[in-house]
Amino acid sequence: MTALSFHDVWVEYGDSVILERLSLEVKAGSFVSVVGPSGVGKSTLLRLVLGQEAPTKGRILLDGEPLHAEPGPDRGVVFQRYSVFPHMTVLKNVMFGLECSGRRAGARAEAEEMLRRVGLGHSLASYPSALSGGMQQRLALAQALITRPRILLLDEPFGALDPGVRVDMHVLITELWREHGLTILMVTHDIREAFKLGTRVIAIDKRRHDPQAPHRYGSTAVYDFPLDKPDAVPPDGFQELAARMAKAS
Repeated sequence: MTALSFHDVWVEYGDSVILERLSLEVKAGSFVSVVGPSGVGKSTLLRLVLGQEAPTKGRILLDGEPLHAEPGPDRGVVFQRYSVFPHMTVLKNVMFGLECSGRRAGARAEAEEMLRRVGLGHSLASYPSALSGGMQQRLALAQALITRPRILLLDEPFGALDPGVRVDMHVLITELWREHGLTILMVTHDIREAFKLGTRVIAIDKRRHDPQAPHRYGSTAVYDFPLDKPDAVPPDGFQELAARMAKAS
């Protein structure tokens, strides 16, 4: 079943084209890694799905219906920098999402269980400033998942973490993805991470270039590589794109 559909989506800011001719189908329950050089519109793609932006042209559908042009509880997001409330305790940070959606009854018990699930059951009364980077990212995941979203958007969620903590977070997000039946779109600059976690890797880049007016051409999906097939191999040109990304990072 298709969860998300992009039909000839364009995003333009004035005379600058960010995304152009983007058409994709994202299956429910898939884990899609989105890669590409810096500045090609990967985070713009996530903002479109979140509802923070609307396409200039084209349509985005969620379950076959037009996507609402504002964030909703059916979509959660985790950023690279920890998007937690510093003035609230760990428990209050997670309860806040339930309270905003009107689910006050049982909110504390639900929040405690979610925090236990992400390994923060012992830190309920702590404030984010007392947590390590990995623990703050676990808190951000708990925040995003407490409203039971169908779509989880990850924008470089592990880029600021130490390698050992990053591996632990890979294990956790994989477990939560399977446990909650999530559809995940994850932007990452790490090609190895993209292939390790994803069931599909989509590369965003510009097909057309004009040295005299580079802003007039936008990015689109240049490679779409399924990883759930045992004989899958990277398409021609993918290694060159990966090399460009590695050189820029």
